[in-house]
Order: sequence, then C-alpha cells, then structure tokens
Amino acid sequence: MKIAVTSASGHLGAAIVKQLIKEIGKDNVIGIARTPEKAKHLGVEIRKGDYNSRPDFDIALEGVTAVLLVSGMDEPQKRIQQHRNVIEAAKSKGVHKIVYTSIVGAEEKNAFSPVVQSNRKTEMDVQNSGLQWAIGRNGIYIEPDLNYIATYVKEGGIRNSAGSGKCAYTSREELATAYAKMLIEEKHNGQVYNLVGEPITQTQLAALINKVYHTKLEYTAVSVEDYATERKNELGDFIGTIIAGIYEGIFAGANDVASDYEKAAGKPHLSPLEMIENYHQYHSKN
Repeated sequence: MKIAVTSASGHLGAAIVKQLIKEIGKDNVIGIARTPEKAKHLGVEIRKGDYNSRPDFDIALEGVTAVLLVSGMDEPQKRIQQHRNVIEAAKSKGVHKIVYTSIVGAEEKNAFSPVVQSNRKTEMDVQNSGLQWAIGRNGIYIEPDLNYIATYVKEGGIRNSAGSGKCAYTSREELATAYAKMLIEEKHNGQVYNLVGEPITQTQLAALINKVYHTKLEYTAVSVEDYATERKNELGDFIGTIIAGIYEGIFAGANDVASDYEKAAGKPHLSPLEMIENYHQYHSKN
C-alpha cells in the first residue's frame, strides 16, 4: 500500500503524513507539495503537485493506492477545478481510493457559504469518481485561537459575532488520527463523517484558555455587520469576509453538529480543555 497526501507542506497535510508514518511506516507514505522543498523535513518521498496542474498529478500519483485530497486554499470557484485535477489524475493512474478533507458549515445564508458550497461540489465529484472514497467534514481548528492568545490579552479579550452560538472545535492532531484510519481501513469507504469535538460557546472557550494559560480573557459579542467590517478592514475583503462568515455561521448554529469522530478514529475526540492543554505543553517545550 502506498498512500499519498496532498498539501503535505501545510499544517494539516504534514500532521496526516506524520500519523501515517506511525501507522504504516515511512516507506509507504508519499507527500505531495506544490513546493517540494517545504515538505522535505517530513522524511518521506516528496513529489511535486500544484493543484492547477493536472500533469503534475499524473506523475505524482504514479503507483499510489490511496490519496488524501486536502481541500485547497484558493477562492471557492477555482478550487472545484483544482480538486478535479487530482480526482481525474487519480482515476487515470489506477488509484483505488480517495479521501477528501471537506468542512462543516451552512451551504447558504452566510458569507462563508460559498466556501462550503465549493467543498460540497468536490464531495460530489469524489462520490461520482468511480473510486472507493471517504469524506471528512472538518470542524473549526482550535489552533488559530491559541496562536492568537497574545493578541487577545493585548486587546483584553475575545471579540467576534458568534454570540451564544456553539462551535464544535477540533485540532489538526485529532484530524490526522481520523484521516489516517479513513485512508487505511476499508470500513470507512462510502462514509461522510463530521470530524468535530464537543460544541462550546466563545464564553466557554475564554474560560478554558484562562484555566490553562492563567489569563483573564472575557468574551464580547458584536453584531455580524460590525464584525464583518472590522475583519475586512484588517484582513482585506476576501479573507475578512471568510473569517466573518465563519463566526456568522457559529452564531446561527452551523457549527453545532453531531460528531462522527469516534467512528472514524476509533477513539473519543479530545475535550476542548485537553486540546488546549496539549497545545500549551507542546509550545512550552518548543
């Protein structure tokens, strides 16, 4: 069995490569990256693969049994064809199985919906590929909030438009465990899983961060409109709109979903507190 992971130089792709090495050994894992040099540190064979280049993947997927397609980061409409380049190459090169990292979220009614819609279209492309397949719908990563703690402290707290909406956070490490199993184990074929943890509010998130980091963060809710304006002013229209749309979705309940994580990973999802503690311990050592 040879398993390839796209976007291996990214945080999620790299975490999945590392987990696969533990499961099946480095000789059976191939990383694919747009810039191969950025993934060399993973210690596996790295092949070039730019989502915009079908020919790249005709070469990169040679001899591959299963491929993990990490959802691209380009604007929504561009992603659909980019992902199809991987899917079509997989079909032509005799790949047996494709696993796709999709996302939880509302398909309409908020500014993040165009991203969700494009992911759903790729889900359909994967399901119609004629290959064995499995799909994970990722929850929101908890790591960006933890990366942002110094800013939260400087600003006096967490401020967004999620209100009392709950978000079932996950982490890249948790996702890596689930995706490795989904790639290796046939029992996941034909399944769509919500890969999320325990839903919590922003007020609960602030309290958990305070417990681990000994901070005194408080949560302040602002309107959807005001938060969108703030994010676009700081991050630009494209990224600002997406970030604002995520919190708009949380406010509306789009991220408070039942979890299929244990079915996928074969173990319970870590609690939000455990994820925060693990992150803190790791970064205290490194």
